[in-house]
Amino acid sequence: MGVPARSVLIAASLGLAFASPFAQAPAQAPQRPWYQTITYNVLAETSYTYNFNRPDSALNQYRAFDYEDHTLELDQVQLVIQKPVAKPGEVGFRLDMSAGTTVPKVTAAYGLFRNINTGESQDFDLQQAFLSYVAPVGRGLRLDMGKFFTYFSYEVTDSYAAYNDNASRSFNFTLGTPITHTGVRATYPFSDKVSGMLMLVQGWDDVTDNNKAMSLGFQLAFTPTPKWSLYFNWMGGAEERNNNHDKRYLYEFNGAYKATDAITLGFDTLYGTEQEAAGPGKAGTWDGVAGYLRYQITDRFALCFRGELFDDREGVRSGVAQTLKELTLTPEYRIGKHFVVRGDLRCDWSDQDVFQKRALHAQSQPTVSLEVLYVF
Repeated sequence: MGVPARSVLIAASLGLAFASPFAQAPAQAPQRPWYQTITYNVLAETSYTYNFNRPDSALNQYRAFDYEDHTLELDQVQLVIQKPVAKPGEVGFRLDMSAGTTVPKVTAAYGLFRNINTGESQDFDLQQAFLSYVAPVGRGLRLDMGKFFTYFSYEVTDSYAAYNDNASRSFNFTLGTPITHTGVRATYPFSDKVSGMLMLVQGWDDVTDNNKAMSLGFQLAFTPTPKWSLYFNWMGGAEERNNNHDKRYLYEFNGAYKATDAITLGFDTLYGTEQEAAGPGKAGTWDGVAGYLRYQITDRFALCFRGELFDDREGVRSGVAQTLKELTLTPEYRIGKHFVVRGDLRCDWSDQDVFQKRALHAQSQPTVSLEVLYVF
């Protein structure tokens, strides 16, 4: 039974009346100035990939960041400056700046370090730049305004806080989903196990919108137990240049299960469709499924495995109507606190002759790669 408010007031008054005049209030630690709460982190990664097909173009087909064959790359040096927010009333920001020979050229959004007319990108990218505010609503409503990485895909663009299990990226990541968004998003924790996110943005990888229509996105995150993490993602809107009518929709369900302290299993499924993308009156569709296994054999050494299938029925994502498959095995070794060394043994397949093999084409693409990361 609750205590009446009047009783509480009486008790408080008596406490003040009989309190010792010499009693001292407990000392509180001085609050740090806001600028002392700013954090700085760095990620640097370099890699080398060898394609056994030896393509005359020196390019690996359908790869996100490891698209250069037989070339030692400084993929990126990333600096992250941020003032994190967590409690209601807090205001913060985050800036992710990346310079390098491969990653910035891929993550750059149209209208910011990527020419909106030619598609040409630079060796520098401002991957994320947003302001954050936690509104004092319920459990705390977080608002982010600016440019930020997508919430789609089981995989990520490497950063100091999270990097991929495999050195290369899946077809789901490379062909099926966006990389960044620009706009506003709101995130709210409904409980300790369920949270939701809603965003209104320019679209897929656009800082300067290519049409007059906005895109809407949604995520529902569910952690039923400490072992399970599940995510349902959706996004819809017109994405084609100067076209406000034909909509693109993307649905994704992914998650992870920590089977033991050493073994983590993951999955990623997606389905996309776009009106008129395959011709007048014909929608283009694509879907993919990927499975993941990480086996942490020792504190320093792990083996990571990925297998997937990506179906681009009308060729609207890859340029060819085809079904793609791949298998990847990645040994990973951590050297000390800051260095990670990993390598991909990967083979791609298609039901079409889409992979360059010297001056010809083939249905498979075997590659091997080595990557070194510095995380601080």
